Parts: sequence; structure tokens; C-alpha cells
Amino acid sequence: MVPEHTLDAYETEVLRAYEAGELASVATKEELEKLRSAARATGRKDRRVNIRLSSADVRDIQALALREGIPYQTLIASILHKYVTGRLVEGG
Repeated sequence: MVPEHTLDAYETEVLRAYEAGELASVATKEELEKLRSAARATGRKDRRVNIRLSSADVRDIQALALREGIPYQTLIASILHKYVTGRLVEGG
């Protein structure tokens, strides 16, 4: 569980709703398969890397990962994998 003192009001409400079982996934089967595929594409994780990120970036990544229903570390690994394989494209 995340210590509540690190959460803002919105995050605290989301956590409360999650713990109360009030949240339900809205992901389609296609979206879930896309996420599973992205997770598989990151390959075997055989090396640990430590990086420093701003608190704001980490919060934003965690929020994105929560919306996608995946751990934030998995999201970071997926983004990096897509970048190094040339599959990360800028949206516009």
C-alpha cells in the first residue's frame, strides 16, 4: 500500500475507491491484448537500472499506468523498449 501522506486529494480518493472495490476495468479485450503484447515485447528483464526522475514525472507516469491497469515500472520499460526499437512515435 502507498503511504497516504504521499498522495494528493485526487489520488487518495482513487485509492479509497479502489480499496472499496468501487472501480471496474473499462479496458476492451483488444486493449488488454495490446498491453499484454507490449509487456511481452519488453523481453526478459535481466538487468536492473536505477534512474532519477522528478517527482512530478513519476506521479504522471503512475497515473498513466493506473489508467492502463499496469505497474508503472512496466510502463517505463515498455516506453524505453519502444523508443530503442524505433516504435515510439510522437503524437500530434
